[in-house]
Parts: sequence; structure tokens; C-alpha cells
Amino acid sequence: YFGFKIPDTENKFFYVWLDAPMGYMASFKNLCDKQGMNFDDWWGKDSDTELYHFIGKDILRFHTLFWPAVLEGSGYRKPKRVFAHGFLTVNGQKMSKSRGTFINASTWLQHLDPEYLRYYYAAKLSGGIDDIDLNLEDFTARINSDLVGKYVNIASRTANFIVKQFGGELLPLDKTISDNNERDTYLSSMQDIADNTAVHYEARESGQAIREIMKYADGINQYFDSNEPWKLAKDPEQKENLHRICSRILHGFHTLSILLTPILPTLTERVAKELFGKAQTFTWNDLDVAAFPTTLNKFKHLAKRVEPAAIEAMLEASREDLKVTETKPASGPLADDPVAETIDFNTFAKLDLRIARIVKAEAVEKADKLLQLTLDIGGETRNVFAGIKSAYAPEDLEGRLTIMVANLEPRKMRFGLSEGMVLAAGPGGSDLFILSPDDGAEPGMRVK
Repeated sequence: YFGFKIPDTENKFFYVWLDAPMGYMASFKNLCDKQGMNFDDWWGKDSDTELYHFIGKDILRFHTLFWPAVLEGSGYRKPKRVFAHGFLTVNGQKMSKSRGTFINASTWLQHLDPEYLRYYYAAKLSGGIDDIDLNLEDFTARINSDLVGKYVNIASRTANFIVKQFGGELLPLDKTISDNNERDTYLSSMQDIADNTAVHYEARESGQAIREIMKYADGINQYFDSNEPWKLAKDPEQKENLHRICSRILHGFHTLSILLTPILPTLTERVAKELFGKAQTFTWNDLDVAAFPTTLNKFKHLAKRVEPAAIEAMLEASREDLKVTETKPASGPLADDPVAETIDFNTFAKLDLRIARIVKAEAVEKADKLLQLTLDIGGETRNVFAGIKSAYAPEDLEGRLTIMVANLEPRKMRFGLSEGMVLAAGPGGSDLFILSPDDGAEPGMRVK
């Protein structure tokens, strides 16, 4: 991280990461000035406002050590909590323009609903710093199963019974469940689910919240299936029972929509206004029994399934947008064995590669692939079992220099202890080639 020297100072710098949180504060100060709000109510040292920071895990030390110190020293309050997220991969790979896995938000919007992506991320997020993989097959399956198959399907299957058979009238819960004990049990269970969901939201465990909500959706769908309202609708004597059952199901859908509002604000606002006829979107207070509406509007299409063709069209558009040129060879070593994921320098530096002289090489009895190598790494001898028997005769190796991983944890094998690994290239069989250094290299030298 580089910085800019502060004018009229000695050895003091503004580092580039520091201007970002300062900019957030300045932007909010500008808003306060425009709207007549008191900036110190939010950022003053004694402010009791809940202030959260959301950052990436790679800048954790800056925003949990240096930035709080800057705030403390300048008389401002510190965040109540800092939430760090991991990295995002696409189909198990780092986002890359050359691979076509770099997706612009504008491209996504042209092909797929952004709230589907919100839901998918929420389903995988936790309060930890785990990485998230946008697996597009899993994304398609989860959206089609959870949002379309479980959530929206409840309303699409039930609303028409209420609208067509009862003129859109919804029964209040005391008429839907007339037995007091049963109603109390129902409400207690619903409140427990809402409380658990709220706890998960507060802890930023949105994945846990989604699991709680979808478990509730499963219960509502099971209630629908077990009561078979499509059969009751054909029997005039069951009309009152149909009214109770469908009103109860839609009360559950009303609750589900409230619980999903933090994640799906646009979709649930449509549910609130278009289906239930509310003047505004859901709030947590709508969990109150008295907030359940008495009328229902005609069901309008809320969500469509994600089709593989839409995913492919989005990926193709991404490749076009970024003018991706395929550099991957059609065949050859790189095509057969692509470059692995990037590692940082510190990870690479943990490897201790040394020049080694093969003092002795011999076949291992009852082992088809192994040769036992005695390696001199400059004053120290190592025993290594190498799977290169199909490519080399033992006598051809003795005296040669090669490269070994010297700090690999010893591995106990049935033939003995292997104390490292020699490096070789090739697909296997007779096509294996141990690495050798140029003339002048000596046993024990470190490979850098």
C-alpha cells in the first residue's frame, strides 16, 4: 500500500485505503447538511447509533486496527461491529476476464433478476469470512426450488380459491383456527420462527435465516398438500372448510413474505401492495395478527423460473462485453492440466526447494512404480520414494542433480519413510522427466 505525503509534515502519509472510509463519512456529512440532520448523532464520540462496517477479508487489519485508531484519535465513535466477507468465485474459479467468468452487474440485469442473486448470496453468507462460489447450476436449482417452487408457489396455488370462491375475502385467524389451544400453538410456533430468524439476521447469519424461513415454507406446502384444497373446491359442503384452510395458508404466506423482506425487498413489496392490497411494503410489525389483511387481490405472476438458456445468454453477453479472447489451447499440457488457482507470495515462500544429488537409486521390491532414492542435499542425506520407475532405470539416475521439496512432512509408507519429494514433469508412465539444474548448481543450494 503506497501513500501520499501530507504537506508540511515529515514522514507522514495518507495511505490510499484511508481515503475510502473518510469519503464515506464526508458523503454522509454532506447528506446531513442538505437534510438538516446532526452529523454527531451518528458519528459523534458519544453516539449510540448502531454503526456497522462491511469489508473484504483482505483489508481486515486496516479496518479493525488502523481505522479505529484514526477514529479514536480524531474524536469520532468507532463502529459497533465489523463484518468481513470472503472472496467471490464463479463456478469455482477466480473471476477472470480471460475465462469469461467476470460478470458485469449491467450484463446480469439484462438477463436475470438481481434479487435472485441477492437471495443466493444470502443463502450462502454467514457471520464468518468464508469465500462464496457463484455456482450457476446450483444458483438455478436453488432459485427454482426455493423462490419459485416453495415460496411463490404457495400464493399461486392458493390465491385463486379465495378470489374466485369467496370474492377475495380472507378470514381472520380466530375464524381460520377456531380452537383456542390450536391457535395459540400455531401463533407460538410462528413467533418462534420469526424470533429465530431475527436473531440470525442480527448476527448477519443470513444463510441460517434462509434455512429457518424455507423450513417454514416447507411446512405450509405440506399443509396445502395434506388438505387438498383442489378437491374441497369441488364439494359444496366443504366450502367453509376450504375458506378456512386457504386463509390459513395465505396467513403463512403473509408471514413468509415479512421474513423474506430484508433479502427480497422488491418482490415482497409487490406481494404487499399487489396481492394483499397494503399501502406500503412489509415491516416486522406486520407479524402482529391484527396486521393480516381482510381482502386479497387477484394473483399476478411474481417470479419466473431460471432457465439454463438465460444463464448461457448472460455468460455469452459477458464474453462479448469484455471482448474475451480464448487463450486456452485446444490441446497440449496446459489444456490437459490447467494452471491452478493463484497463491500469494507468502504461501509460495513456505516451500523449501533444494538442489539434491542422487547418490543411490534402486528399485523397491513389490512396488510397480517406485524407486528408492538416496539424496545428498549438502551435508544431509534424505531417503525419498519417487514414482518414476516407468521412466528411469536406477543406474541412469545415480550421480545426477535434481530438485527436491526439502520441507515436505515425512510420509510413512509400507516400504519405509519418505523424507521429501523430487520434482518431475509429464503426464506419467514413460513420459516423466525429473527436473535438473544447470551446471554449477551444488547440492544444498536453495531454489528461489
